Amino acid sequence: MNGHTLLPPLNALRVFEVVARHLNFRLAADELGVTQAAVAQQIRGLETSLALKLFERLPRGLRLTEPGKGYSLAVREAFALITTATQALKQVGQELTVSVTPTFAAKWLIPRLSSFSVAHPQIDLQVLATDRISQFRPGGADIAVRYGRAPFENMLNAELFLTERIVAVASPVLLEQLGRPESVEKLQAYTLLHDAHSFWPEFIDQAFQSPIRQPSKNVRFNQTVLAIEAAAAGQGLALASYHFVKADLEAGRLALAMAHQMSLDKAYYLVWPRNAHHPAALETVRTWLLEQARL
Repeated sequence: MNGHTLLPPLNALRVFEVVARHLNFRLAADELGVTQAAVAQQIRGLETSLALKLFERLPRGLRLTEPGKGYSLAVREAFALITTATQALKQVGQELTVSVTPTFAAKWLIPRLSSFSVAHPQIDLQVLATDRISQFRPGGADIAVRYGRAPFENMLNAELFLTERIVAVASPVLLEQLGRPESVEKLQAYTLLHDAHSFWPEFIDQAFQSPIRQPSKNVRFNQTVLAIEAAAAGQGLALASYHFVKADLEAGRLALAMAHQMSLDKAYYLVWPRNAHHPAALETVRTWLLEQARL
């Protein structure tokens, strides 16, 4: 004797837990996907190995004996503990948070997320949409898309993600009604939709080599995505990153209103800490984001 108690087979314990819940061999067999005879055989074997009766056989169904009641509770708790531990083990390194602005989330990232889920079902991708500069782990983001100029803070990796170009867009219906704003005078017919970047003065100066002499009608939004949606609804002209309106242009919800496009010395960068929290999952997400940027 080595002093160790020989545990019953795990499969027999699993069958016992199901039978204890249903108190019926047939219902237990249905849940387990086996025959009723196989269930009964597993229970008989378990009772033999334990040298005690776990169930009383009744004309209709079963009843747990007193030892069976206590044992069923313990076995159920044990299986619950194993399930919880297994789920936690599978999740290690598989949850990843990406921080982006609300407009980037709505107009670029979210439409692509289904392809990520199909390609990488093992990674639970969390999207944190905020205009604030997110803190990195613990308790924050694992990787972020930041708009600006490199370099960023120390201890951060930064990789060029998307170069910036600003375009003027409007509803195709509105452009047909008012005519394309090919001059400062024709631009006066439009309401200018502004976001927090306030690109319109510089854009007009570049496009026409002349500032607007008479103020146009203006509507201001704190988020670029709101200006884009207002433009799609026919409320005026909006300036936005080409990356944010590309899908709407292809779908015909928006059209380019002017030939001029404005380049900026800022760009979108992927930024992540050098001591990455989940390096394998982070590399998968980083690679996928870069692949999407090339599409």
